[in-house]
Formats: sequence, structure tokens, C-alpha cells
Amino acid sequence: MHPAKERIAAVFGETQGSGYLLTPRVVLTAAHVVGGCDAPRVIVPGGVGQVGCRVVWARDDSRRCDAALLVAERDVVPEEAAGAFEPLVWGRAYDLRAWAGAQAIGFPRVQRDGHGELDTEQLLGTLKPGSNLLSGRHVLDCEYGAPEPPGGGGSPWAGMSGAAVFVDGLLAGVVCADPAGWRHGRLTVTPSATLWADFRFLSECLLAGHKPESRSLATPRQLETEEFERRLREYVIEKSGELTIIGLTLSDGEAETWPLDTAYLSLELVGRARDARRDGFGLRTAVEPPDRAEPTPRRAEEALAGHRRVLLRGAAGSGKTTLLQWLATVTARGDLPPGLGHLSGCLPLLLPLRNLVRGGEPPQPEEFLAAAARPLAGLPAAQGWVTRRLTEGTVLLLIDGVDEVPEADRRRTLAWVKDLLAAYPEARYMITTRPSAVREGWLADAGFVELELLPMGRADVLAFIDRWHTAAGQSRDERLRGFRDALAAAVVAKRDLGRLATNPLMCALICALNRSRRGYLPHGRMELYRAALDLLLIRRDRERDIAVGPEGPELEQAQPALLQKIAYWLIRNGRSQIEWHKAVEILDRALPAMPAVAARGSAEEILRHLVLRSGLLRQPTTETLDFIHRTFQDFLGAQAAVDDWDFDLLVNNAHDDQWEDVLRMAVGHAPPRARGELLRMLLDRGEREEHHRHRLRLLAAACLEHATEIAPDVRDRVERAAAELVPPRDTEAAKALAEAGQVVLDLLPGPEGLSGPPGGGLSDEVAHAVVVTATAVADDRAIPLLARYARHPFRQVRAQLAWSWDNFDTRHYADAVIGELSHDDGLAFVAKSVAHLRELARLGGRPEVWCRGCGGRRSCGRR
Repeated sequence: MHPAKERIAAVFGETQGSGYLLTPRVVLTAAHVVGGCDAPRVIVPGGVGQVGCRVVWARDDSRRCDAALLVAERDVVPEEAAGAFEPLVWGRAYDLRAWAGAQAIGFPRVQRDGHGELDTEQLLGTLKPGSNLLSGRHVLDCEYGAPEPPGGGGSPWAGMSGAAVFVDGLLAGVVCADPAGWRHGRLTVTPSATLWADFRFLSECLLAGHKPESRSLATPRQLETEEFERRLREYVIEKSGELTIIGLTLSDGEAETWPLDTAYLSLELVGRARDARRDGFGLRTAVEPPDRAEPTPRRAEEALAGHRRVLLRGAAGSGKTTLLQWLATVTARGDLPPGLGHLSGCLPLLLPLRNLVRGGEPPQPEEFLAAAARPLAGLPAAQGWVTRRLTEGTVLLLIDGVDEVPEADRRRTLAWVKDLLAAYPEARYMITTRPSAVREGWLADAGFVELELLPMGRADVLAFIDRWHTAAGQSRDERLRGFRDALAAAVVAKRDLGRLATNPLMCALICALNRSRRGYLPHGRMELYRAALDLLLIRRDRERDIAVGPEGPELEQAQPALLQKIAYWLIRNGRSQIEWHKAVEILDRALPAMPAVAARGSAEEILRHLVLRSGLLRQPTTETLDFIHRTFQDFLGAQAAVDDWDFDLLVNNAHDDQWEDVLRMAVGHAPPRARGELLRMLLDRGEREEHHRHRLRLLAAACLEHATEIAPDVRDRVERAAAELVPPRDTEAAKALAEAGQVVLDLLPGPEGLSGPPGGGLSDEVAHAVVVTATAVADDRAIPLLARYARHPFRQVRAQLAWSWDNFDTRHYADAVIGELSHDDGLAFVAKSVAHLRELARLGGRPEVWCRGCGGRRSCGRR
């Protein structure tokens, strides 16, 4: 592509200059041309005449960068000319090679005709990246002599500033100055790489409708590299562009994946607010100190905006890996939301730590390709590619699953991450972990912002249910639409079901079971897992009309026991992946006790059957196995631990976050007497070990959720231990306490405190932590307690109440809490559905209302 005449612009700002149309209404020029002009104008040959513009971005630092981005009031060219615009590709010089044949077309004043009208001049020359290295600008050497200087002095090239410089059809920079000492034989150029390094420039381009694409000004070696990168992008898009949807079988019956574009749901993240102008609640916080900043729940693409280093926390099944897949896909496509413009030009590498840290050293950079895109790692252009890209800062490293690294290896993993940061500080990093796997601030000293995936609100759950059924084919199946509608109504009406549907994994299981059981759903988490395993292990094949093969029903019925042995080996060894030959050995040792199963084939044949038919095991490589989700590994392993009465091992590892879910599920699996013994042992260890006491007591309290039947004295002891942790001291303690479920609601104090003289009360931080606990439990029994905090003087307490409306019955919560919230200090109310807006209108409206998912901020009613 070469510059078209319909895209060459004359720009009139503080001075007259040149420009180039990136789109029919987006103009690139030099910043000094615009200067302080509030309303610059542009005109192009064959256009619609002069059109007013606004400056959306400008940078003039007198050395490195002199460029501006203008957005016109309307298209600068006629519709037919706009439709003929060819795709624009930027070119970036990656070495000091001089590029002959460069050209810039602009409107120098010396080119005025006899009537004083402007006309164009096409300047040909050589672009020299090796000149002006210290200032960071390139040089365009003229191929022919310069014009005569004007009689009054000055540059004969005046008016060329802002002209786009092209090399082989690629936009390589913007003309910015006629440097002294060169007899007007050269012009300096702001290179495109400087603009691409500016996050705000890229964001404004995206917002204005120009999606920047670039490639190098290429030597043969670079062309080879570009071809490799094209193939890598395509590979990443194909591998990351599909989601595994638990329980969803496509019409061909061969896969349980669906295009990410169809199935992906952007969830909410929360972290410390950094923008003091307005946080996610619509609260103006500029006058507040940073340590009083309120949490800012935002959709993922908003929360990640501008952050180069992110540590993402999320519970099992919360969607961490899915978020990384989405980020890898949109980055590889170059189809980024405006807030993620800082990732433009990056190539993503998704590194699952479960595959990389297995008793050995973490991989070195040149091994990353083997982990992220193994089939391409042996290509000639791949040699040294990762190191070069990391050095340039154009790699997005997506490091998934710190929690799946054994605790003993996490210090080494941290050192590995910090070594990468020291060696390649310009690269982009995103790391995921479960919340309890690493301490708060684990990478804060390395400049990482910490974000956490929030539980799904009701609106997200309903959206997920609709997308799941869309993926399952509801447009072609009236029964599926009926299942969808019934489930959506049940999630809203049944509080116990609503408490289960808090993350994508649980929502997917509920959708699958609702379809499979034709509307009958389990009530508790453990029953839900059991039903899901029944669906995945047995009923799925039957419902797909896959006949029981020569393996026979004995093997079908033995699948859970065999999988339990593999799962428990993984848990005991702190692993999330097992080598194929080790899995064969585990089954080989188990088969003598299962003669009916052993008669059906060798251990290797039976393992192959489990991978093919169970729906729970997968092969990341030909030599390794893992479970489709860590939750199933923990559930099956916990059953094996109970069957073996391995309580000492469970309790001795209870402080390790990798064992936390295993122990909770073991309590659910165990019969009542064994359940009581396990909880007593857990509390006894807490009494002996003061440094683990807090965590073990919280864990015991959380286990009560699964203890449907237990001796009264054990329950009383657990509840007394939990009561010693009330009220929670901070937000982290609050979230941990909420894991205990409804039992904590009777323990939480009102704003006046647990005891003491009138007027004493809780501190602001503790009051906020109490409200976080009660809203996280998300049971309507908490509403009377929360109503007592509705007029609390600390705005963060009331912001939490406003934000959590979606966790409760809409009308009940509106009357008891929302209607009582004081808002004279600018508190914003958060509406997540049309029903919320109706309730606010019924209550007389509120001055500041934030609509999450229904159109942004709006005013509602009285002021």
C-alpha cells in the first residue's frame, strides 16, 4: 500500500502543516502544528472542504516525539473515497539499516502556486534510523536538493511538518523539523515505534476507530521472523480461542468446547482504586488519602486497563484461566479494547505452571515457546525470538497457576519471576493464583497490581445460563429454551441454588445437570459434585447413545475408584499433572483387588479407556495426564483419603492451601463419626500450633458447610472457635470467615460492637470487614444485620452495602438497606439490573447511580 491522494491532509492549527488520514476522520500530524489551537481544521484534495477537529492526543517533548492525533467532526472525504481506503499498516525499524525509497507528501509553503494556493510536494529520500540515536528521532535525507530558502529567512520546508513518512508502503513516522546545519537537505522524523510505545496514543487510536497494525521494515531475516510470528498468532488464536464448557456436548458428540467469542463472559475484578478522579462506584475520591480509597469492582477489560504487571487472584473455578485465554486471543488478533492499547503489538505466551514446574527448575526464556506453542518451537526463526521480544517489551507473559506449584517450590518460582522482571523489565506480565496460595503483596515490590476475580452476581449468572444454552443449541431446541427459563427462575427464587452459582465452573455444572435431570437439581455443593461426576462418568455416554463396549459395565462402575487413586497420588505429591507411565503403575497396583476390572484389559488399556470416556482426564501432552479441573481432582482425592482413613495426613497438611479444599471435601465424604473425628483433630492441632491456629479454626468453620450430620458437641466446639475470630479484623479475614457460611451470621456484631459502653462501637475498618463477611455469605438472613449499618459514617461501609444488592432478594434488600443508605457525601448506588433501577425509582431516585452492564453512570430521580 502507498499513500493515496485522498489521505494527504493540510492542517491549520497554530501554524500551517501537513497530516495524514488514518481513517476518514482521524488525522495524524505534528504536535507543534496544532500548538495551543483549540479548534484546528483539516482539508484534503478531493475532500469535502475544511472540517473542524479536536485534539485527542498530542506530545511535543522537543526531542524524541512531536506528533498529534486529531478527530474530525465528520468524515473529511466523501463516502465513496472513504470506502476505497486500503488497510493501513505501520512500519517499525528494528535495526539501523538505512531505507532508500522513503517518501513524504505534504504541503510546504514554498509549493504555493501563482495565486498563493497550497499544493503538494512529494519528497523522496532515505530514512536513516542510525542518525539522531540520542534524541530518538530518525532522519529523512532528501534525494535531491532543497528548495531556495524564503527571502525573509526560515525553512523552505515550512508546512511539511506532520507529513507521514512511508517506506515500502508502511507508515514509518511523522515529519517534525528541519534541523539546522544541514542546508535544508534533511528532515527529522518522529518514528512510529515512539508512538507505539505510548499507551495513551494507542488507546486513543482504538477509541477513535483506528486499530493499529504494524510490521517491521523488513530484511529477509525479518521477513522470516514476521512469517513465524504470523503463524504463532494463528496458533495462539486457535488454541486459546476455544473454551472447555463442563457438561456441554456439541451436536457431533466429539468435543466439549465452544468458540471463546460465543461463550466468554467478562467477569468483575476488584483491586485498590488508582484513579483518584472517580472510582468504579462513581465516588469522587481526589481529596481522600490513598489508603482510604474504596474498592472498584470493574469488568476485566476495564480493571486491566493500563496495567503492565498484574497478579490475578481467584478461587477454584472462578475463571482465571479463561480470562488468560481471552487475553491471549484478543492480543494475538490485535482486537484489543481501548483500555488495553498498551498490549498492541505484543505477542502472548500462555505458560501453565502445572506443566513447567515439576520438581525441576522453572524454564528459561528460550524454553517458553516449547511450553506455549510446541509445534512451532523448532522453526529456524524461533531461535532467539523469545529473548529478543522480551528485551523489546513486546511479549505478554501469561503465567497461570502459582497455586498449582507445590508450596516448597513457590520461593523458587518467586525468584524465577523476579529474575525475569530484572532481565526483561519492559515485557508485560500477568500471573494467576488462588487467593490463599501466596501472601498479599507477594509481588508488590516488583510493581504488580493485585486484582481479584469476584463471585458472579445474579446478572452474570443469568447471562452465563443464556450463553451456556446458546452453546448447547437452544436456537434449535425448544426443550433447551424451557430448561434455560426454568433454571434462570430457580436461581433467582431459590437462595440455596443461588449461593452455589457463584463462578463459571459451578454455573456450568448446574446448567449441565439441569439439562440432564430435566430440571431436578441437587441442593448442596457436595451433592452437586457427586451428580456432576455421575453425569461425566456414566450418564453422558448413555445419553449420547454410546454403547458399553467390550470393557463392560464393571469398568464403568469402577471408574470413580480408579480415578480416586490417581487424584490422591497427585495431591499427596503436590502435583497437578502425572506422567502416563506413573498413572499406569498406580492402576497396575490397584487391579489385583479388582479382578472383574482386571479381566477387561491391562492397566494401560484401562487408563486409555478412562481418558477416552471419563470426561475427567485429559492429555496435555502424549506423556502426561491431568484432570480437566482441579476441583474434580480434590473431590476424588478427598474420597480416597477418607476411604483410607488417612486423617493424620489430611490434618497435618491443613495449613497448606493446596490441601484446603481436599480437607473440606473429605468432611463432606466422611460418615458422621469420622467427620467428627476429623474436625476434632483439626481443632486440636490449632490448639497446639499457635501460628496456624487462626487458619485452622477458619477451615474447621468452613467445613461445617459440608457437615450435614455431626455430633452436637463437635459443632458447638467449631462454632465457639469461630466466634473467637469475630469480628474479622480486615477484608481478607472477612472473606475467609464468610467461607464458614450461614453459621457466622449469628456471630457478627452490629456497628455498636459486641459489648462495651454505648458510643464505643467498631472501628471503621472492622465495621467494613463485618459488612464484607455478611454480604459474602449472601443469605437473606443477613439483611437485618446489614440494615443496621445503612447509616454508618464510613462511606466504604455503605459502598459495600450498595454494591452487594445483587446478592439478595431485590425488593427485600431495597426496603431494608438501599432505602436507608445515607448518601449526602456523594455515595453512588449500583444497579445491576432493570429491577434495581425500578426499585430506585420507587424509592424516589438517587443523585448518583452506576449501572453495571446497563449503560454506565446515570442520574436517577431527585437531587
